[in-house]
Amino acid sequence: MPSDSPYIIEGSDQGFMTDVIEASKTTPVIVDFWATWCGPCRQLGPALEKVVTEAKGAVRMVKIDVDKNPVFAGQLRVQSIPTVYAFVNGQPVDGFMGAKPESELRAFVEKLGGGADGEPTIDEALELAAQSATQGDITSALEAYSYVLGKEPENLKAIAGVARLYLKVGQAEQAKQFLDTAPKDTTDADILGLRAAIELAEDAPTDTDSFRSRLQADANDHEARYELARALAGQGEMAQAVDELLTIVKADPEWQQQKARQFLLKIFSAVGLTSELAKSGRRRLSGLLFS
Repeated sequence: MPSDSPYIIEGSDQGFMTDVIEASKTTPVIVDFWATWCGPCRQLGPALEKVVTEAKGAVRMVKIDVDKNPVFAGQLRVQSIPTVYAFVNGQPVDGFMGAKPESELRAFVEKLGGGADGEPTIDEALELAAQSATQGDITSALEAYSYVLGKEPENLKAIAGVARLYLKVGQAEQAKQFLDTAPKDTTDADILGLRAAIELAEDAPTDTDSFRSRLQADANDHEARYELARALAGQGEMAQAVDELLTIVKADPEWQQQKARQFLLKIFSAVGLTSELAKSGRRRLSGLLFS
């Protein structure tokens, strides 16, 4: 049912660019993806409309029926409804799925005004980017990192975040080019670790799912765990790679002529022997070997 609020409209795929993307360049826009048959949508919708109306124009809301308008829901990888996205300056900067209590909805709306001129803060955008990356939503993560870099072109967290996404999809050369925008003499642990990851990415496997499946079937499949560690290191997930290698060392320190131990040392050298990861990793390794 259409809302009586002047701040809420029924949207469509045809009007998405105008009602959401362009409109969000002046006022934050909340998009509610819903459907008439969805029970949680009927719970969330009125509560969210109430909070948006109470904001008195600080934000606007566009309701989109996904059954009638599937295009942008598909592009934003809406997998369940209700799903809500917040747009600022033409970019998605926050979001959630499922019904929420009114207190959380009010906090969600209020946070959209957390930055200067109603924009999200850098920390909020970085948080959304990291969350999207964890959920496998590469597109949203890139958009959020791009928002940060548009404000702060030398933000090392955003540079590292984008480079890590490129590594995750097997594009090491693009990751290297992006890391080259960071200062050569930076001591930032993420940047140094990712530069090391690019060195380790050569010939490393890119598909971790097959190795995880093998480990679910047999936790003592050291070869699968070793290849998983190589893939993780090549994607910049150095801490996880160290964990997998130490698991092998704990079970069999001499496995394949100390193959896991040798790769551990290669990681420590790549990230810098004085880095926290290398120091903690060496302590853990010594504890396993000499306990």
